[in-house]
Amino acid sequence: MKTNMGLWIDHRKALIVTVSGKGEKTSVIESKAEKQPGRFDGVRSTTPYEAQKVQADGRQDVKFADKLNSYYDEVISALRNAESILLFGPGEAKSELKNRLEDDHLAHLIQAVETADQMTDPQIAAKVREYFN
Repeated sequence: MKTNMGLWIDHRKALIVTVSGKGEKTSVIESKAEKQPGRFDGVRSTTPYEAQKVQADGRQDVKFADKLNSYYDEVISALRNAESILLFGPGEAKSELKNRLEDDHLAHLIQAVETADQMTDPQIAAKVREYFN
């Protein structure tokens, strides 16, 4: 039986739904990449300008890109056993991952790339089941 995988992805998390003859399995990969630094532990700023806590843009962008690259590497390693992949999500992450899959010579596994809004985990699993059945 084929191993089909559906992947909902954004820059924060990836939810992978594996559908095979053995049943259905869901796994989550968190990115740990944060584009905009937030306040520390929910503490309200005492300074008039929050920008005093923000690192310079160049270092911030490099850190963000490094964390995204390791996140995408982890997602790609989880997809290696797939025979076909449905890739969907709300933002740019799905296109960025598609490009990475093409670079790794895995683009032939992608069945479709779709734009989808925020979804709950059960909605994502249902969409993957429906697509592959």
